[in-house]
Amino acid sequence: MKNQNNYIVVTGGGTGGHLSVARSFIYELYDRGFKVIFIGSTKGADRSWFEKEPKIYKSYFLDTYGVVNQGFIGKIKSLLKIFKATIYSLKILNSYKVKKVISVGGFSASPASFASSLAKCDLYIHEQNSIMGRLNQITSKWAKEVFSSYDKNSKIKDYPIDPKFFKYSRVRDKIETIIFLGGSQGATAINNFALLVAPILEENHIKIIHQTGKNDYKRVKDRYKELNIQVEIFDFSKDILSYMDKADFAVSRSGASTLWELSALGLPTLYIPYPYAAANHQYHNAKFLLDDNLCFLKTQEQLNSDIILEILNSDIKSISERLINVIKKDGVKKIINHILNDNKNK
Repeated sequence: MKNQNNYIVVTGGGTGGHLSVARSFIYELYDRGFKVIFIGSTKGADRSWFEKEPKIYKSYFLDTYGVVNQGFIGKIKSLLKIFKATIYSLKILNSYKVKKVISVGGFSASPASFASSLAKCDLYIHEQNSIMGRLNQITSKWAKEVFSSYDKNSKIKDYPIDPKFFKYSRVRDKIETIIFLGGSQGATAINNFALLVAPILEENHIKIIHQTGKNDYKRVKDRYKELNIQVEIFDFSKDILSYMDKADFAVSRSGASTLWELSALGLPTLYIPYPYAAANHQYHNAKFLLDDNLCFLKTQEQLNSDIILEILNSDIKSISERLINVIKKDGVKKIINHILNDNKNK
């Protein structure tokens, strides 16, 4: 019989923001001797992240997709797939005698989260964003605990990012290098803004590092060549931290994981939220920092060349110093400690 005390399920994903948090939990549980079962989806990026992850005891990728942004027929089909996957997840939980399920949200968390209620497992949720996702709004009704860096009532507010970001933390006192971060898929608005302000940065002897995304790499590279501006340009890198470390300022989308990673580094940032994110949560993620004057925030429609002059004349050192103190390390350890100690004598 499988040891019921040694199996924990981590579920959720779809995008890198959800999956990076899932990975933090998986690694921490593995280091503590637990056998981690991951339940995700065949859609999204779940499989590419975790199909061959050696620290996962067993992975399940179920045939599900999101309900949001679907037409009527699409919603019905999605709900039927989730129902079927929930029954299958229930069998997984019962087979391994699982008592605790950790959800990081995203549509791929639906089956295991719903099954946790049927199996009478303790469900714990980590909400990455300032605006709670629809699934988490539903499942939080029976969750034992919801962890959030934005919720003043959360017992643990420290975001579970990779500890290596804290090792590279430092105060930036002047801007000599700016990094533009479009993510692995790129962000045309950020790429266009970089090209717009590149001549100004060149005049001020500021180096440019630019992650373009794969689809826009050639266009952006050719345009820099036309402008006769030397930049460090790449489409995607698994070692994005090494590029961030060189920079004194960043221009980025405001997905939660990226926002807290940049904060941990002490890297002042202009956030340009992805305008089509659910409930406009990227805007509210960044506004959480903006309310304490810890970042710059502009929508895509507000972008112009004057913004870069405002940034160059700002007190970067003060922002950097305060950013370092806004997030503390060991967030993942604190959350896992709470989960493992919660009703430990149950």
